[in-house]
Amino acid sequence: MIRIRDYPLERKVVQGRIIFVFGLITILVILLVLRLGYLQIYQHQEFITLAQNNRIDFSPLPPVRGLIYDRNGEVLAQNIRGFNLDILPDEVQDLDNLLSQLGQLIELTDVHLKQFKKLLKQRPSFEWQTLKANLNQQEAAILAVNQHRYPGAELQARLQRHYPKGELIAHIVGYVGRISPADLENIDNQAYRGMEYIGKTGIEAYYESILLGKSGIEQVETNAHGRIVRRLQQTTPDTGKTIHLSLDIKLQQKSIEALAGFEGSIVAIEPESGEVLAFASAPGYDPNLFVNGISEADYASLRASERKPLVNRAIYGRYAPGSTIKGFISLVGMENGIDHSKTVFCPGWYSLPGLKHRYRCWKKSGHGLMDGYNAIVQSCDVYFYTLARQLGIDRMYEGMTRFGFGKPTGIDMREEPSGLMPSREWKRRVRNQAWYPGETIITGIGQGYMLVTPLQLANTTAVLANRGKKVTPRFLSAIQHPQTQVKQDIAPEITGIEKLGDDRFYEAVINSMRDVVHGARGTARTINRGIQYEMAGKTGTAQVKSVAQNQEYDKKNVEKKFRDHSLFIGFAPLNDPKIAIAVVVEHAGSGSQTAAPIARKLIDYYLIDRLELFDKQEPDSQSLTSQG
Repeated sequence: MIRIRDYPLERKVVQGRIIFVFGLITILVILLVLRLGYLQIYQHQEFITLAQNNRIDFSPLPPVRGLIYDRNGEVLAQNIRGFNLDILPDEVQDLDNLLSQLGQLIELTDVHLKQFKKLLKQRPSFEWQTLKANLNQQEAAILAVNQHRYPGAELQARLQRHYPKGELIAHIVGYVGRISPADLENIDNQAYRGMEYIGKTGIEAYYESILLGKSGIEQVETNAHGRIVRRLQQTTPDTGKTIHLSLDIKLQQKSIEALAGFEGSIVAIEPESGEVLAFASAPGYDPNLFVNGISEADYASLRASERKPLVNRAIYGRYAPGSTIKGFISLVGMENGIDHSKTVFCPGWYSLPGLKHRYRCWKKSGHGLMDGYNAIVQSCDVYFYTLARQLGIDRMYEGMTRFGFGKPTGIDMREEPSGLMPSREWKRRVRNQAWYPGETIITGIGQGYMLVTPLQLANTTAVLANRGKKVTPRFLSAIQHPQTQVKQDIAPEITGIEKLGDDRFYEAVINSMRDVVHGARGTARTINRGIQYEMAGKTGTAQVKSVAQNQEYDKKNVEKKFRDHSLFIGFAPLNDPKIAIAVVVEHAGSGSQTAAPIARKLIDYYLIDRLELFDKQEPDSQSLTSQG
């Protein structure tokens, strides 16, 4: 046997190697100890935090959205508790399989699946997406006991926005909807952490910042599937503020009922404060359909309807005002030195000097001699053709815009259109054409290019009721803190007073409009039956399609879409106005026949039933209709 000690050189080599290995191991152990010390001492806090993040999460707590009430405390928008089935895509390995299995537990229609897949494309996969909202109790119970079998799916209790008045307030309050990619480009993402909904239309959109509230933060412990195991601590979210509207929901309901079977609008304003009392647009729709995403079939049905229920006619409907503006044209005439008592002969038609074309009066036999007072009372077109020619379009434009025609009212709603008060400059700019004398003539009776919205018409009527004082119309009457219940009333916004050369000008026109209703020959005289107060009013009948010179308008032979619109404006009581109203009923004939009776019924209801300014009387057996 050969032994190492017999070979001194080899022995030294082996010993050197052993020493080297031992030294290397020693160095590695020292380095390991140093590294462990560094990690344990110097980086202890960092790694503790990283470890905690594997099981601790910070989750945003969405606030409760503020409530909306009418002027008498009736709820218009509230939050109700409901259950949603939500999916977290990042936690799902086979999404199609999961959807198939869930479909065996609860009903999942093609609409639910289509909307969910649309959400997947719009929102990040690390956010919970709603597969089905507003589960019934049975569905919620089934999912509650089975959800542990489906990682990435969770039953969540949520507060859902709900509109108990439905169609009555759709065009006023509007609705909330899910935050879309387009919304994300225009909002502060930090302010909307954890939120799914945002105001889309109406008051919900205009006062979003007040109703929204502020998110809180919750620290939670989660398991490997991302489910919450326990809640550790939280910062409570701030509830959105409560807002009170000037709207009288009872008057609103009466207004919608009055328009039953028609398309049209009714706007009522309290002249002194500018508060909007009623804002009806018919037909309407159910805003609750939009909260969690309306189905394509329902939306297509609403869009395809010839009655256009999605159009808010009160603010976006634009109509020729017809004879409703004759009182304002008279004010412009008096302000420009035209004697209100001067008479004009009405043979039933009017022609410009040197021309054969006849501009007809609604009364074919003519009114005879007409002064300004009688021309308003009996709505003589020829008088106003003559007055329009005397004024000219330039003075008419300047005078009518003073009262608010052709301008937005400034109401608290988004994207209010202005209506149209035509002028030479407007026609040159928009149509690249000159202005013609005949266009001035028909503008004098509210036809031609002139357009108003029902809101604008009600607002100018309120200016007249105020004898020139302008108050911005608005819905918001008060903001209330949800915890302290402290209520902040919103003061009226007076924007100016249209003073005329003589205060008697206003009274002359208002006296004429009084006798439109109360006078023996007024065009709305039959609505004064049994009336307990004095009111001022003006009927209007606006042509939708012009009638040729050799033809006569016969309602029976005209398609509905070409029939005249029925309009009426008014305010009451005469010397202490509590309500100014504009009624527009599409294709319903003369203003005295349809719109005026509606206005009388609504003014009665507001002054007698709501404000209790007058005693109730037995209803008249004769209906409120007119032949004028």
